[in-house]
Amino acid sequence: MNTFDLEFWNLLDELVHSSDIVIDRPKGSAHPRYPEQIYEADYGYLKGTAFMDGGGIDVWVGTGGKEVDAVICTVDIVKKDSEIKVLIGCTEEEKETIYKMHNRTSNMKGLLIRRPV
Repeated sequence: MNTFDLEFWNLLDELVHSSDIVIDRPKGSAHPRYPEQIYEADYGYLKGTAFMDGGGIDVWVGTGGKEVDAVICTVDIVKKDSEIKVLIGCTEEEKETIYKMHNRTSNMKGLLIRRPV
């Protein structure tokens, strides 16, 4: 891992640890526009952060702790946007489930980037 990669993860840690996590779509709840899509992990955002959609930076929170362990970069052809979603404390199984959620349709694709150990 090069210095820039390490600095990226360190800054992401700082951002997450200095922000409150708001879970507005708990595990088991349905997507507001696509009710057939059920959230298989807690989903929310970092309060006080900014993102293109006017909300905060999106987060997935798993059952494995409080550390940032991956990000998913998405491209959505319907919304014509791209986003980053931060995975916090996600087990390998949760990461795989979340990754598959972002790749279910032909309209959205996601790339999972695991934090190097």
